[in-house]
Amino acid sequence: MTDVTLSTRLRAGLLVLPLALFLAVFFIWPLWTMIAVAVRDDAMAGALPETAAVIGGWDGEAPPSMDIQQAFMKDLREVDNAKLGPAVRRLNSAASGFRTLMGKTQRAARDMADGDPVDMVAIDDRWGDPTFWTAIQNAASPYTDRNLLAAVDLERNDAGDIEARPAGSSANRLIIWRTFSIAAVITLFCIAIGLPYAMLAASVTGWKRNILLLAVLLPLWTSLLVRTAAWFILLQDQGLINRTLMDLGLISGPLPLIFNRAGVIVAMTHVLLPFMVLPIYSVITAIPKNLMPAAASMGASPLRAFWRVLLPLSLPGVLSGSLLVFMVAIGYYITPALVGGPNDQMISSIIAFYALQTANWGMAGALGIILLVVTTLLYVVYNRLSRNGAPLGA
Repeated sequence: MTDVTLSTRLRAGLLVLPLALFLAVFFIWPLWTMIAVAVRDDAMAGALPETAAVIGGWDGEAPPSMDIQQAFMKDLREVDNAKLGPAVRRLNSAASGFRTLMGKTQRAARDMADGDPVDMVAIDDRWGDPTFWTAIQNAASPYTDRNLLAAVDLERNDAGDIEARPAGSSANRLIIWRTFSIAAVITLFCIAIGLPYAMLAASVTGWKRNILLLAVLLPLWTSLLVRTAAWFILLQDQGLINRTLMDLGLISGPLPLIFNRAGVIVAMTHVLLPFMVLPIYSVITAIPKNLMPAAASMGASPLRAFWRVLLPLSLPGVLSGSLLVFMVAIGYYITPALVGGPNDQMISSIIAFYALQTANWGMAGALGIILLVVTTLLYVVYNRLSRNGAPLGA
């Protein structure tokens, strides 16, 4: 019996092995890589290993000991310039002036022999400033919260306390708030359009229902880039919308519908509307059809019956659709990039900027972690609300 059970479990394990490998390669590994690049910064430790090993004992007040200075000069003599470059960029971001200082000190180090007495201040007066040594000490650890703090416009001061970054040095917090606000507005528009549409689709039968559902599903079968490009054509100054309004005499000049917040909201609402309609529709179709006539027979007006009977029962679908739309909206990149202006770019555009244009993978990973945490929390709520399609509290 034991051999049979073991063989059964082994076969079951082999059946799920491809799925486990797929999840590990395409989900777990990319997420782990994103988290790792956000919290790991071993540029200093890789370029100056002996310095990183001994500078942790420096008290931050008195000049570093001779052992620390000799280890530093030895590392500069032996380091490869390809490794030193990232370390200098890391240090220069913490204390301005490191680029020239490290170049000057490295030339002096290569003129010295191993074991010669070291006088760092004689090489450059800046080595007498504890700020530069503090920057080296802070960068010595292979792990850092620097990127995570910078993602929300925070940093650590010389004393190690967290404080806000100087005004104008970063706008990550503003962009995060913009992302959430745009996603919230789009969610409200999807509710305003999707709720009555889902009720209409649920109230009819036959070919009428099929046409209404097909109109919702058809955009999902079309490329996102194609849909966004279509809105780009429709919303431009000489596009179909403005031309129609001007031909009807409703406006004298084209409305600004593109390269602004209005264009982003219109295009993204259209793209995300199916994610609102379908959850609401699935909940409404499960509501008994005799409830509204029963409410009317008891004297309730159509509006009161809707408010007291139909809307509360459809609320789980509205909440599930809202969470789904919001989760998808905060990660959008193509639509705001094409139809939005400079002040309408969302957090995904900033992640692409850090990753592709500045090669700052740490900041890109830190901002990605923010999206990951928010999306995960919202998914937990969504899973709870949409489980079995049950109303809240059921």
